[in-house]
Amino acid sequence: MSKKFKILCSLLIIAIILSAIINMNTGFLSLELQDFFYSSPNSQIADIRINRVLVMLLAGISIPTSGFLMQEYFQNPLAGPDILGITSVASLSVSFYILFSHDIQIPEFLQNSFLSLSAIIGSLLLMMVLLSISNKFQDKSYLIIFGFLVSALAGAIVSLLQLYAENQSLKNYILWSFGANNMVTRNQILVLIVLVLIGSFISFKTIKPLIGNSLGNSYAQSLGVNLHHLKLLIIIASSLLSASITAFLGPILFIGIIVPHFCRLIYNPAKLWQQWILNMMLGMLIMLLFSIAAEKSHIPLNVISSIFGIPVILVMLLKQNKV
Repeated sequence: MSKKFKILCSLLIIAIILSAIINMNTGFLSLELQDFFYSSPNSQIADIRINRVLVMLLAGISIPTSGFLMQEYFQNPLAGPDILGITSVASLSVSFYILFSHDIQIPEFLQNSFLSLSAIIGSLLLMMVLLSISNKFQDKSYLIIFGFLVSALAGAIVSLLQLYAENQSLKNYILWSFGANNMVTRNQILVLIVLVLIGSFISFKTIKPLIGNSLGNSYAQSLGVNLHHLKLLIIIASSLLSASITAFLGPILFIGIIVPHFCRLIYNPAKLWQQWILNMMLGMLIMLLFSIAAEKSHIPLNVISSIFGIPVILVMLLKQNKV
């Protein structure tokens, strides 16, 4: 492990800790240290802020990792977590739940859980479809085309549902799509931790084969890399990581494209193990900063990530075209 990498990691850890502290002290009320550790009138607000920080850390791990896997596998710096259509299907599942559950009597404390569960179920169903048809797609580009078609179809159905939705149902769906990081409960965070751990473990198993894959299919096979097995692991890991965050926070996936790009700029892009670690650290830092900006400006998290992400992606496109 090089000295430069150790320095980068140390600086990012310090920045993450400082951002987390600032995040927990950002809001309508100023909290005291005792509010976070002892029972007080503001303990409930302190718990909400702790949950907000935890879910931002998990999102910072999941989304950049998913984007990193997609970009390395497809060898495309503009590939993102939604490239396989997972995010679009999660949004479609949530829209079905929100727009058709208003006549069903569901306790209020269970509504967010069922909303998240519907997104996860929809994403897992698409993941199983991807796994079942992946054998028929020998060329990686066909998976991208399939994902694009799924996204287009899901977007069309969501638009149709919105056209006939009741006002309150439509409002609920729009609020979910904005990315509500203050609405995630402690129990939901525990579920999210399990999903992120599983996705991260599978991601860990893909790094070594990805190093061989980056040298070309023929060379990778000569090194003993099972390309079909790698494709399945990439689909499962990326689907779990992106679907879990989409389910609980809404579609805030722009950082899945921009964080891996930043990491390649600040450190050797050929060293995938270090790149993966940097992606998670920088992702956590950026998500915490987005959360602070969202609380300060009262602008939805998804809007802030888009405002930040779109110019960066545009610069990347212009840079590629220039080369």
